[in-house]
Amino acid sequence: MAGGEKKLWGGRFEKPSADITERLSASIHFDARLYRHDIRGSIAHANMLAKTGIISPAERDAIVAGLREIEREIDAGTFRFERSREDIHMNIEAALTERIGEPGRKLHTARSRNDQVALDTRLYLRDAIDEIDARLARLITLLSDLAERHIDIVMPGYTHLQVAQPVRFSQHLLAHAWALTRDRRRLAFARESANELPLGAGALAGVNYPTDREMVRDELGFAGITPNSMDTVSDRDFALDFLYCAAALGMHLSRFCEELVLWSSAEFNFVRLADGVTTGSSIMPQKRNPDLAELIRGKSGRLYGNLIGLLATLKGLPLAYNRDMQEDKEPLFDSADTVTLALEGMIEMLATMTVNADVMRAALYRNFSTATDLADYLAKKGVPFREAHEITGRVVAHCEKNGIDFFALSADALAKISPAFGPDAAALLSPETSPERKVSAGGTARESVLRQITALRRLVDAPTHG
Repeated sequence: MAGGEKKLWGGRFEKPSADITERLSASIHFDARLYRHDIRGSIAHANMLAKTGIISPAERDAIVAGLREIEREIDAGTFRFERSREDIHMNIEAALTERIGEPGRKLHTARSRNDQVALDTRLYLRDAIDEIDARLARLITLLSDLAERHIDIVMPGYTHLQVAQPVRFSQHLLAHAWALTRDRRRLAFARESANELPLGAGALAGVNYPTDREMVRDELGFAGITPNSMDTVSDRDFALDFLYCAAALGMHLSRFCEELVLWSSAEFNFVRLADGVTTGSSIMPQKRNPDLAELIRGKSGRLYGNLIGLLATLKGLPLAYNRDMQEDKEPLFDSADTVTLALEGMIEMLATMTVNADVMRAALYRNFSTATDLADYLAKKGVPFREAHEITGRVVAHCEKNGIDFFALSADALAKISPAFGPDAAALLSPETSPERKVSAGGTARESVLRQITALRRLVDAPTHG
């Protein structure tokens, strides 16, 4: 065979694989990272084979010792991976057989690479989701801490990127935190989706041995067992679930980063990003570019691509296993790595960010930010809201036409526009007190924001999965 080595599956072949077949088949350059999961699954499988009498305890012990030795060598970087052995599964099994002989050849009894790779991928994904969830929890905690620290800073809230109404800076931060809690819920679902044991399905039809899938399930910590062998080996829904979670999370981070880009610009100057997360220009010495925020914002595109790519790969595949499904791992690995990196970047940016409270306060006095408060005042006086809206619009037009400071209007000036305005109306024009008039649950009033912080901290401390 090519490379001078007989394939583990090569019994019925007389001629070696072509070089192009070798190159297209090889996945060891990316699936080597599954080695811990592959070895963990193989040890559980060997324990089950010994318990059911398919192999002897001595053979099981030799297999486990050999696998542990291989794991130590891979950890140390001394293990030699062979492209001719195609993937991590064949590399480990071939090396094991070279070292321990006949027991190594028995390890693959009652399993196929089809259910083996499904197992390894599910084990990997559970670990990856746990790591991502831990970083998400850190980010939500950081946002909660920042919200509490800056509870009394009021800033303009925007719709259509136009100054709309005053809000607490904390409320804005917590809006992003709540979106991240939804990401955690989605990730918990994706983990649950991956948390069924596929090993035991064989190639597609089950296996011809009295195996104990429940034993392997318990040893590997799965919540259940996949119920249909054909569905088991062809199912990559759990990977799609994760890729969607990663894409949605990337979208949330990109929106936050867009605001950090805007807020750190000279035009806004609401925040200053630290030197460690900004870069300079190769030609303009004054530049201070929010590159980290821009890079995280840009990562959302590749996260979307990974999801769409795997969906396209799986489209129209007949049951059960097809080699196309080898294409699941690179987008899966890339999305996990990308999301992890992006979350670490967000944590660093926010933890080192300086908030320019005075600049935010000054920005409140733009675009008639308390006009809605004025309209609500009239509505509370019994003026139908649509009429109150029209009257307040006339106030705004009067100020624009005559160059009058809306926020400095007197009660008399308001009364001249409409007698419905009483002497207490002018006090409503202050944007700095506006948030406290938002009495609805979930609003931007101080007590509401503090309740949100408490609720978020409880959510962070609660387990996301059993």
